[in-house]
Formats: sequence, structure tokens, C-alpha cells
Amino acid sequence: MLIRVRGMAKICHAANRAYCDSLGDYAHTPWQLSPDWQQKSAIDGVIYVLDSLRAGKVVSPSRTHENWMREKESEGWTYGPVEILSLKQHPCLVPYDSLPLHQKAKDHLFISIVTALYESGIIK
Repeated sequence: MLIRVRGMAKICHAANRAYCDSLGDYAHTPWQLSPDWQQKSAIDGVIYVLDSLRAGKVVSPSRTHENWMREKESEGWTYGPVEILSLKQHPCLVPYDSLPLHQKAKDHLFISIVTALYESGIIK
């Protein structure tokens, strides 16, 4: 059985949601209720990691965060101390080294999931 990029993004989203729930952050909705921009962000993240893996590059959490930041900034997002969707402000629009550990863990989790699925050979 093969899965597609969108399927990998759904898996990463579900894992991120479960991780956030474990920290008491219940703000994340299931994939099917998530806005298009959030789904697109997960899909873009999967594509970035897959492209890096296919090119034989080391995929680091800091690089995936930088890629996420570039995408957010190109969509008009800016730094804000709390996430405000209507203003496109996000507290994680900072250099990777400035992120709290619980946020850095999300990048590690995302990369680990995509890498495991890629290395298993079930990505299409």
C-alpha cells in the first residue's frame, strides 16, 4: 500500500495535534476541520522534507523551521507574542535557536515521521 504526500501531511498533523494535546494545548483541530492554509503548510513541509531526502541532504529541524518561516512570511505573517490568525501573527516566527524546547520537538517529530515513511518505501 502506497500513501501520497497529502496522506503523510495528515499523519504529521495528527501527531502534532496529539503532541500538543499532551502539553495541554487543545487549540488544534482534526485535519478535516483544519483551514486550507494549515493543511497547505503541512503538505509544503512534507514536500520540503521529501525533496531534501531524495536529494541526499541532511534534514535538520532548523532547516525545516527556516522553510516554514519563509512560507509564512511570504504569506504576510509576522511575529506576534501570541498566535492571532486574523492578524497573521505567530510567536514561532523567530530563529530556530530562539524557540522553546517544546516547539523544537515539533520539528523533530515532523521530520521523524516523514523520514520513517519515506524510508519504509510506502510513499508515492
